[in-house]
Amino acid sequence: MTLPSRDTAHALMCEYTASDSLRKHMYAVEVAMRAYARHFGEDEEAWGLAGLMHDFDYERFPNAAHSPDQEHPAEGVRILRGLGYPEPVLEAILGHASYSGVPRVTRMAKALFAVDELTGLITATALVRPSRSVHEVDPRSVQKKMKDKAFARGVNREDVVNGAADLGVELEPHIRFVIDAMRSIAPALGLEGTPGPVA
Repeated sequence: MTLPSRDTAHALMCEYTASDSLRKHMYAVEVAMRAYARHFGEDEEAWGLAGLMHDFDYERFPNAAHSPDQEHPAEGVRILRGLGYPEPVLEAILGHASYSGVPRVTRMAKALFAVDELTGLITATALVRPSRSVHEVDPRSVQKKMKDKAFARGVNREDVVNGAADLGVELEPHIRFVIDAMRSIAPALGLEGTPGPVA
């Protein structure tokens, strides 16, 4: 696959996305995708690109109607296809939105779906801790928050569970794996935590 550089992709993502929280979400998905690519022996750059760009068009084309071929992610994929992004990456991006009707056939597509909602749940779990640190989040705390339907209402719990199953990984190790990936770039995600009191 011929891929654009990460810097080129990042510049495009920033051009389309003003929201700091949405950018951080894409960074979280990117780092989780890169970690899974290494785990499975896949193309880390391609997987990372799918993670970094999967929501780049969301702010401009939010798609409240869940149209399969208009707005997010279809519009973003049209833009990326015009820039020469490879089809496996585009297919994964389309597949992360169930309403697109594009089946998740490749492992890349399955991984993107599996980590997308989960990174949001992990972020929300970290942000309600006094330290606001992902280093203090563990799978048990995330699973406990999953059961609280009032918490992080925008996160689709079924997608988290089904995504892990479709990827062929157990839920608790999957959550731990994604937490560990996110910890590796905690400062970029704003989740490194606040310093504790000086003794």
